[in-house]
Amino acid sequence: MKLNVDCTSCGAEDELHSGGHCWRCVLSTTVHRLLTNPTTAQIHPALLPVATALKAMDRPNSGLTWINQPHVTDFLAELAAAPTTSHDALDALPASRTRDYVRGLLVEHGALPRRDELLARFKTWSDQALDRLPEGEHRDIARRFVRWHLLRRMNTAPGEVTRGTFLRSKQTTTVTIDFLNWLTDRGTTLSRLTQSDIDAWQAGGPSTREFASRFLAWATKTSLVDPILRMEPHRRGTAHRLPAAEQSRAVQALAHHDNLTPRDRLAAILVLVLGQQIAHVVRLTWDDATIAEELATITIGAAPIMLPPPLDEPLRQLHAEPGHGQTAAHPDTTWIFRGHSPGQHISAAHLRQRLKTVCSTRAARLSTLSELTKTSPIPVLAEILGYNTATLERHAVAAAATYSRYIATRR
Repeated sequence: MKLNVDCTSCGAEDELHSGGHCWRCVLSTTVHRLLTNPTTAQIHPALLPVATALKAMDRPNSGLTWINQPHVTDFLAELAAAPTTSHDALDALPASRTRDYVRGLLVEHGALPRRDELLARFKTWSDQALDRLPEGEHRDIARRFVRWHLLRRMNTAPGEVTRGTFLRSKQTTTVTIDFLNWLTDRGTTLSRLTQSDIDAWQAGGPSTREFASRFLAWATKTSLVDPILRMEPHRRGTAHRLPAAEQSRAVQALAHHDNLTPRDRLAAILVLVLGQQIAHVVRLTWDDATIAEELATITIGAAPIMLPPPLDEPLRQLHAEPGHGQTAAHPDTTWIFRGHSPGQHISAAHLRQRLKTVCSTRAARLSTLSELTKTSPIPVLAEILGYNTATLERHAVAAAATYSRYIATRR
């Protein structure tokens, strides 16, 4: 008896899924069924590019597994039945990871215009967060602060909002709301704020309360409070730095770290050797890298930096196999650190978590900058590493002060 392994739909000799149909044909049928509007019996023109991309996935079994999840099936059916395909229409649907992922697919395949997602998320989040304030003076003031200070700065900043800015703005808003609610519970208002109120606020809670200083600075500038009031700001130079011996061991371990992927090893090198912030590392693209047989460079400032062997190995491996290429999520992306979300790089928080087996990225970066500023001219270093000169000067002063204390102790 001859076993028939030909698909009854497309005729391809392939692994069959069910009913004599191969995985790709079943995927194609499923996508078409789910994205067809039940009223018009057609797929909306805006959804056609996404339908085509899903049907053409390199691994149809993975695509079918994802689509057959009940929450994904329900969401795609709801999307297909919507009269229009727009960001506003998606925003009206229940928030979920599936909604964010499908939105990314729609953007990457031209069904929706690209927008600043973190900016949109902050607008939605802040509107809901402000409801934690009772109606009245304090809520109105907080709303003005968010709209005319935080959101204005986000809208005028070059490029898209970074995750660091997004998280900092959320933190500032949260602490501002807590501060204003604290004033209400204390039986006073912002217009009657005194220095004793501010001192009591900072003394009566965690150090994160000091982030209300950002709101206080704005309130002072807009003449809402007495200009002589002061809140102790966050103190620079108090963050932990990785000891030199640990730093050296971490660098040496990178060449033989079996538990790290090439992507993680490259990120660790950029932090440990070049003192880069993870938030900047994840935004690097292949336009910033040059791979040749004899030379591999990466540009993070004004000029390319050569990565000698073995530091170039992770970059070369990623160039040969960038990953995440089996789905419809990254059709034309140039991100070096591709993420799971369509068209997006990996999140900085996720990458920091992955690198914890090597070191604390913040402590390692500060330690690297401390050492580099001891041996290199600040203007040159700032240009090559993409840092502001004033920032590196602060690191140089801190490094010199640390060294002076060390000498004094030895004496």
